Amino acid sequence: MSKQPDQSTQVGISILRVSLGIMWIAHALLKLLVFTLPGTAQFFQSVGFPGFLAYPVFAVELLGGMALVIGFYARQVSLVLVPVMLAAASVHFGNGWVFTSPNGGWEYPIFLTVASVSLWLIGDGAFTIRRSDRLILSI
Repeated sequence: MSKQPDQSTQVGISILRVSLGIMWIAHALLKLLVFTLPGTAQFFQSVGFPGFLAYPVFAVELLGGMALVIGFYARQVSLVLVPVMLAAASVHFGNGWVFTSPNGGWEYPIFLTVASVSLWLIGDGAFTIRRSDRLILSI
């Protein structure tokens, strides 16, 4: 039988979950408010992805971020978001490490990927709307 994490650990996980959710929301809003969705679609096409994917990617990032903030199936949501950010990282691998490099580097999308996987592994934390207590995959 596994021991339940103590209250400070649960709060720490919640801080990770909420901050990660805010970052996902910010990433989505960048597409909407700065680049615009049609501009994002053009960018997707310029890097070899179908342009129409800009719209579902925006929705997944925004809704996924919101779900993380409120703690709605946070483990599953964080895992669903991973392929989106891995695709983003693949676009930036050739640009170098720092995201402020010309055309953006890969550290920001990789960090969001690692943080999302970490949240999937450690759980929802405290203050959730709907907990997802089980791992999807046992390790």
